[in-house]
Amino acid sequence: MPTRSTWQAKNEKMSKTQEVPRVFWFSTKGSGSNDAIRIDTLLSGFETRKEIAFSKKGKVTGLLGIMKTLASEKPDLVVMEGTGIAGGVACLYGRLLCGVPYLISSGDAVGPFMRAHHQVAGLFFEIYERVLCRLSAGFIGWTPYLCGRAMTFGCPRAVTAAGWPLGGDASSVNILETKQRMRAKLGISQDDIVVGIVGALEWNPKKKYCYGWDLVECARRVKREDVKFVIIGGGSGLERLREMAGDLLGKRVFLPGPVPLEEVVPTMCAFDVASLPQSMDGVGMFRYTTKIAEYLAVRLPVITNQVPMAYDLGADWMWRLPGSAPWDEVFLNALVNLIEGLQRSDISEVQSRIPKDLPEFRMDDQIRRVTFFVNELSAKPK
Repeated sequence: MPTRSTWQAKNEKMSKTQEVPRVFWFSTKGSGSNDAIRIDTLLSGFETRKEIAFSKKGKVTGLLGIMKTLASEKPDLVVMEGTGIAGGVACLYGRLLCGVPYLISSGDAVGPFMRAHHQVAGLFFEIYERVLCRLSAGFIGWTPYLCGRAMTFGCPRAVTAAGWPLGGDASSVNILETKQRMRAKLGISQDDIVVGIVGALEWNPKKKYCYGWDLVECARRVKREDVKFVIIGGGSGLERLREMAGDLLGKRVFLPGPVPLEEVVPTMCAFDVASLPQSMDGVGMFRYTTKIAEYLAVRLPVITNQVPMAYDLGADWMWRLPGSAPWDEVFLNALVNLIEGLQRSDISEVQSRIPKDLPEFRMDDQIRRVTFFVNELSAKPK
């Protein structure tokens, strides 16, 4: 939790001339999730904040619980982290029938994301997303691109909060010592070049893809024995990747599964280069992804696509590969060519350009912005 600072003092000064808003919040990913931690931290400038419990496993129960809470307690504002239907319906109910305004916080363009999985469902979610933005009081976007999208759909106000390293404090980690320890744990030589990714390995049946698929495919094509590929995460695609890796599993491809949140940053220390593939469409073009701040904190050069984020945040410390998506043959060929010729001197040169930090990922700055945003949006002069 952030310590007392100048912006908190300003918030107290502001509260003397207006009522401190009662801010309720919930995460559609569920209580205790990464998203729940994120939004609770962003709202930590308000001692009056209160979580409404929600579970992905009991969405109907959660929906009814939120509706009951909004109707009985009528907070000044409710903030939804995520864009799930159950949460959105509860927010619309609160807005239209209880007079409770709502804010949306989101890191994805929900319509295109759903359309990438199911065309018909995607059309429904396109309409849902527009209605949700149109009737909201404001939007907290994980990227400025998502803020612009929300405002195009009629959202009246927006602020950007891109996130910060949730997977541990890199400043307290000795990267070199941790690299040696994690590689020994994985069974990887200290002399090898390691390309890695951390993410949710959820299989997309339509695209036949999940995070890490491109790295396994690259491992199958690359001839070098001194390059290893590490894919950290769990989900419906994990076993598919293990099957795909075949006899490379445990030799050049390593799939240890998910790790606890506090071990994410130490695990990343095993990498020399981070993979951050994105599609060049209405999903990938709007993203930063949650791991970019953590890759930055561990000072990892990044391989990605030619998405806006790769120019805005990392023009000189990211390799931007051509191709419409990470499953595109153009991208795969470019990835194989890059890995085949990659030397430690290349990695060191790109790594030397990584900034010590980026303003976009400073936690205190984001809390300060969100605090003023919420205060001014819900201002009720005494």
